[in-house]
Amino acid sequence: MSPRRVRYAVLLTAGAEHDLRSIHAYIAQHDSETAANRVLDRILELTERLSTFPERGSQPSELRGLGFRDYRQVGFKPYRLVYRILDERVVIYLIADGRRDMQSLLARRLLDY
Repeated sequence: MSPRRVRYAVLLTAGAEHDLRSIHAYIAQHDSETAANRVLDRILELTERLSTFPERGSQPSELRGLGFRDYRQVGFKPYRLVYRILDERVVIYLIADGRRDMQSLLARRLLDY
């Protein structure tokens, strides 16, 4: 019998929820509702995969420079989801376009928590 795989609860902080709504609204306004829904679906697929494989993410290099070593990231270009594994929970702190100044954005967001 194989060991039982733990299913993690995936939680979005208020900031990450705001990020998701903002990304969707921006794409809907500047491209189309269809494109915005497609990106939203991809992001939600990523969050669902984190419930079974949270260790798959890499450590963001911007956070290593700030001394944060327990955060991970997953994404699809250009979007990045930054999260932490806490017991049997995955807490997503940031969902952002990776072309932004990520070090400043991460420092502001993570220091607010």
